[in-house]
Amino acid sequence: MKRVYGPVPSRRLGLSLGVSPIPNKTCNYSCVYCQLGRTSIMTVARKCFYPVEEIMSEIRLVLEKNPDFDVITIVGEGEPTLYLGLGALIEAIKKITEKPIAVITNGALMANEEVRDELRRADIVLPSLDAINENQFKSINRPHKSIRYNSVLEGLIEFSKTFKGELWLEIMLIKGMNDDQESLERFLEILQKIKYTKLYINSPIRPPAEEGVFQTDDEAIEKAVAFLGGISIERLISTGFHSEVKDDFEALLSIIQRHPMNQFEILDFLKSRNCSKPEEVIGQLNASESVEFVYYKGYNTYRRRQRRSI
Repeated sequence: MKRVYGPVPSRRLGLSLGVSPIPNKTCNYSCVYCQLGRTSIMTVARKCFYPVEEIMSEIRLVLEKNPDFDVITIVGEGEPTLYLGLGALIEAIKKITEKPIAVITNGALMANEEVRDELRRADIVLPSLDAINENQFKSINRPHKSIRYNSVLEGLIEFSKTFKGELWLEIMLIKGMNDDQESLERFLEILQKIKYTKLYINSPIRPPAEEGVFQTDDEAIEKAVAFLGGISIERLISTGFHSEVKDDFEALLSIIQRHPMNQFEILDFLKSRNCSKPEEVIGQLNASESVEFVYYKGYNTYRRRQRRSI
């Protein structure tokens, strides 16, 4: 499987069968908090990176095994709306399953009517909203030079007015960058213009792309939850990483390249597969040139090694 992975646990979506329609770290942002590291290919050009039928053939193979999952999530290793076949992919998936289809997006291309039209075909759309103005936008999301904050916000507002599914917003709070009272007040003003179903308040819990980026404290999160009427993602629980790959090491690689895992998640995953020598598998991870581990918040988190940065 190259384009389909999991199911993996999602604190918002339950067990998620992931679909990755874009190459690794291809994005129009290079967010300072990104758990995958810096963006390698910064672009705003939409391309059909892989044929829709190629992706669908993998999805069919997975579904034939009747895996236990709650939702099919189009997310990948960068920004999924850069995939030019997004609308066709969603329509094709709908023909073979009744499971809801979610798209996790940074929302950068919602100013594009074609993108909004394709996203309307999903059941759940989960866009990010991390900044209150252009300065914060550039500091936190570090967008492609052609993208402007106001056009992103206007596109999100317009999409929310016509979308018939569920719109789940996420605000990533970063200590000292957008967690002050002034930012919260401006976020509240912005939210009043958007028609959404849920608002999630998040903060970096996995190693971020850049040093000096810190999770905001519990008090600030609770304050934001109360002030904005949101849900703290940190308070949600997720378990249940899964892979159909038989080899334990290869199974971990198939997950880590898209979804970083900490040492405890890895041990739990290996235990669920009845791995007899987990220490040897972890040793393979430590020696792998395609994997890096970052010590963060008291434990090691494993993710795909960055090859080159912008």
